[in-house]
Amino acid sequence: MENPFISIIIVNYNSGDMLSRVMSALAVQTYSNYEVVVIDNHSMDNSWQAAEHTSFPCQLVRLEENIGFAAANNLAIADYIQGDWIFLLNPDAYPEPDCLMAVTRNITQMPEIDCFACTLINANLPMQLDGIGDTYHVSGLHWRHGHGSHHAIVPAQPVEVFSACAAAAFYRASTFRQLEGFDESYFAYSEDIDLGFRLRLAGGTCILLPDARVHHVGSAITGRSSDFSIYHGHRNLTWTFIKNMPMPLLFFLLPIHLAMTIYVGLMFALSGRFRPYARAKKDAIRQLGPELAKRRKIQPRRTCSCFNLLRMMCWLPRNRFQK
Repeated sequence: MENPFISIIIVNYNSGDMLSRVMSALAVQTYSNYEVVVIDNHSMDNSWQAAEHTSFPCQLVRLEENIGFAAANNLAIADYIQGDWIFLLNPDAYPEPDCLMAVTRNITQMPEIDCFACTLINANLPMQLDGIGDTYHVSGLHWRHGHGSHHAIVPAQPVEVFSACAAAAFYRASTFRQLEGFDESYFAYSEDIDLGFRLRLAGGTCILLPDARVHHVGSAITGRSSDFSIYHGHRNLTWTFIKNMPMPLLFFLLPIHLAMTIYVGLMFALSGRFRPYARAKKDAIRQLGPELAKRRKIQPRRTCSCFNLLRMMCWLPRNRFQK
């Protein structure tokens, strides 16, 4: 596809001056065939005003309540975008000027690919990575690959990764709709790894693009270790594992998942942060019924073999338990 039309979606919530910085980064892109849709989740700080006067096509949608990151993106894609491709961009993620050009070049060169992950650079430490694609562990844990590492580990050529971090991720619009978008019950956190898992089950592939660089603050609004992020991250982690893991692997990996759950719980207890974690697991189990119903829809559509799925998962231990 030559010169694909890109719909850039930014979900904003009390982002302060960060949204203005994103708009400035988009204004200097070397690729111009795009539109921007900003969904404001009932911000109270007037940050949405940065989307009112731009040098490029920008539509501002102000909501009367905070419906969450997942639902806000789904709303934008269902009702407001025109693009062939979707670029999901957080308000604390700032693409370099050639980012869109790099991605559209690879869209043309790899027409069979449905998802591209950007190279995320730590916005405060430019020699340090924020992540190069998402890693999924056999226990159900997941994290941004390379987070905190020196940028020298970025591969020279595009490579396959398990999934893309939705702080800056490209999806073919038709594929996103076929997968029914983000799971809105997640509200926020892990909805991108869940979508990436479902994409992979359906036979899709995600490619990391080394030259599509985005500078990312990371959890700038909710806080990386806030009760909010602990609760939603670990509740949704359980749902993602139970909903998406194929039955042959579920029986094999469930003991590892349970052992990880206990171990992480002990770590949170020792750090005095057990309460939001315990509430997350309690609610994950109590509300498991709807996720099991989704599982019954997802699994019959699976075309990816268990072997290929395992090939893309990580087996090594991990010393971080949050994204």
